[in-house]
Amino acid sequence: MAQALVRFLSVQHCERDGERRKFFGGMFGIFGHGNVAGVAQALDQMRDAMPYYQCRNEQAMVHTAAAYARAHDRLRALACTTSIGPGATNMLTGAAGATINRLPVLLLPGDIFGSRLPAPVLQQLESAGSQDVSVNDCFKPVSRYWDRIYRPEQLLAALPEAMRVLTSPAETGTVTLALPQDVQAEAHDYPEEFFEPRVWTVQRPRGDANAVRRASDAIRASRRPVIIAGGGVIYSGATVALRDFAERTGIPVVETQAGKGSLPWDSAMALGAAGVTGTAPAVEICRDADLVISIGCRLSDFTTASKTAFQNPAVRFIGINVVEMDAFKHAAIPLIADARAAIEELGISLHGFSTSTQYRERVDSIRRDWHREVDRVTAPTGGSPLAQAEVIAAVNRAAEPQDVVVCAAGSMPGDLHKLWRSTDPKAYHVEYGYSCMGYEIAGGLGVKMADPARQVYVMVGDGSYLMMSQEIVTSVQEGLPLIIVLVDSGGFASIGALSKSLGSAGFGTSYRYRDAETGRLDGDPLPVDLGANAESLGARLFRANDLASLEEALASAKASGYTAVVHVEVDPEARVPGYGCWWDVPVAEISEQPAVQEARKGYLEGRSRQRLFLR
Repeated sequence: MAQALVRFLSVQHCERDGERRKFFGGMFGIFGHGNVAGVAQALDQMRDAMPYYQCRNEQAMVHTAAAYARAHDRLRALACTTSIGPGATNMLTGAAGATINRLPVLLLPGDIFGSRLPAPVLQQLESAGSQDVSVNDCFKPVSRYWDRIYRPEQLLAALPEAMRVLTSPAETGTVTLALPQDVQAEAHDYPEEFFEPRVWTVQRPRGDANAVRRASDAIRASRRPVIIAGGGVIYSGATVALRDFAERTGIPVVETQAGKGSLPWDSAMALGAAGVTGTAPAVEICRDADLVISIGCRLSDFTTASKTAFQNPAVRFIGINVVEMDAFKHAAIPLIADARAAIEELGISLHGFSTSTQYRERVDSIRRDWHREVDRVTAPTGGSPLAQAEVIAAVNRAAEPQDVVVCAAGSMPGDLHKLWRSTDPKAYHVEYGYSCMGYEIAGGLGVKMADPARQVYVMVGDGSYLMMSQEIVTSVQEGLPLIIVLVDSGGFASIGALSKSLGSAGFGTSYRYRDAETGRLDGDPLPVDLGANAESLGARLFRANDLASLEEALASAKASGYTAVVHVEVDPEARVPGYGCWWDVPVAEISEQPAVQEARKGYLEGRSRQRLFLR
């Protein structure tokens, strides 16, 4: 059965717009008694058909697979196999991240014996209520498709369904096939046609003609429209169509984290980041908008501030998405369609339409003001330690237009969202659907695997680095060099800042000794050398303590042609400003702490601006 599984996966292809490619780029795996004699044996026997990649952590390999799929616009994927028990459940976090970000990943965890003869087998979770329970049931809520293969012939039904979901723009995410370890080794007389190459066509669904007309009428009636570009714009390959549409109609574009790069940063209609980490012009234009055109976007609370950003009492929404649920959000006019197809159809329907000269002039003015603000915020201070904004600007200058920056969690994604200047749709890769600490280095590896010609800059804070740094070893092993910029603030800077803003003084967010007198973790800083740790994992180490040494370190790391870590300490108090968007983080209604009492007042004021859109 395991051999049949690997053979089937090796001949699956994906096609869009007439371009065909092999769907699976290989399989990651960590082996134990639950898969070593099944899937591992099959990979060893068929190594020419399905490349095998070794990794160091099961969660990390799922992150790598998700990043690989994203870099390929969801048209290619990787599979991941583990043993039963802890190896399997280590993948849960990555599985949730892939499903939330709607990225195709195939998980193949080992499972309990189908025969149940050895039960309870090593690492088995027993249930008094059922013998049909294992830890792999935990994958059900974080998988878009889940199945347990109790008989070898069940592959004939399960694998085509798995491929249907993996290649569906609307349904894709994590697919989990739990594989009982004895069944993996059982034989079955599979039909030969099961192993013939198969092509899965990724279609571009077009919107209903009436929905296109309604959306077009709403745009023509608007005076201050704005487009929110989400990840669906990039996955659809709609960036050129969007730029042409925005410039012809005079409708400005703001971008989510996944949609950043939908327009070049210097495009006439590009106002930068949306949401809580939004740019000043994006916040201003969204506040006054009378029509919001959401394209390939989930309208999440942080990356669009969708319940507080839009304050015009008359604001209406158009939802363009292949996912019906997203198209209907905020009582929108739903246009259930591929992003590129919908933009092209609206462009035809809106022939001759343009926003007013005054609106275009306003967009241009606030856009230019923002470029000056970025220059101000990122200007060298001459100090040491550096501000995080200075580090971001230095990496941005060092990177070529086609190079990729990767990040996921902490304070850095927000600063990158505002400050990073992208000219290529693939140059910005920040995982923010799940904002999973530890994604960064594993994700950077996936991006590099997808396109080795691109230089990958992984921006990772010390908190995320400590959670998952071991894929440095995999990068070295596979000869896939990364430049890892390790930004060390001595703790959890993002949540520390949030904690202080909520009156809690950064409780539990600094890396310090426990003070013997107070009993609190507010003693001296810990003597941890993360750079030395990275070097011990096989990376070349470069240290920086000011702007000149940082620029020199980045140049040396690039010239090395090897996985390199640039370790730079930053001032956690030197923060990039916010520009007016609010995020709902509840503050204690009752507290004896004056700072919390004051923060509660601000919270209630912010909450008063929340809206439900019912028409």
